[in-house]
Amino acid sequence: MQTKNSQIEKLFERYPDLDCLRETLYQVLDELLRLYERDGILYLAGNGGSAADCDHICGELMKGFKSKRPLPECVQENFVSLFGEEGADTAKKLQSGLRAVSLLSHPGLLSAFANDVDPELCFAQQLWALSRPGDLFFAISTGGGAKNILRALMAARVKGVKSILLTGNRHGICEKFADLVIAVPESETYKIQEYHLPVYHALCLAVEEVLFS
Repeated sequence: MQTKNSQIEKLFERYPDLDCLRETLYQVLDELLRLYERDGILYLAGNGGSAADCDHICGELMKGFKSKRPLPECVQENFVSLFGEEGADTAKKLQSGLRAVSLLSHPGLLSAFANDVDPELCFAQQLWALSRPGDLFFAISTGGGAKNILRALMAARVKGVKSILLTGNRHGICEKFADLVIAVPESETYKIQEYHLPVYHALCLAVEEVLFS
């Protein structure tokens, strides 16, 4: 397990009630770091406010969060050699990103599969088609009982994709199908969501700190 990470420790300083998640968050951080060290992809899914959280997490991972993450010098030189001044400007502004895909980002496929097959399996279908063994699935369900998340967790397990569930303390059925469970100590939906944001911010910051420091 990772030694202490400053971003995770700062989370516990700001939110002492989350210290109960210490071991789990370090386990999740380990999984995220292993994922990106092998250039894997993080897939995310959730409903409602949790769907917005999925897009938010992708935004923090696919570009600089607190760090600017400049491209390696050799890559910048390739841009210059191929495209001159415009290449240099492009390379200067591009940032190193970590691969993350929100399963909410394919409305055409979602509506087609929901209409033609089964709306409960929309996330599962995308995960089945896109993921490869060794990738990681980050599921968000405040109550832990979302049927479409449950079906996606089932698909992930058969596909050889490890899963992380971000939820509350209602102990919904999805907990039984996830490999790691981050259950924040709240039961009301909006209070659960208020804890979810600092938790995933801390994880994204921690990953960035390790990989781009």
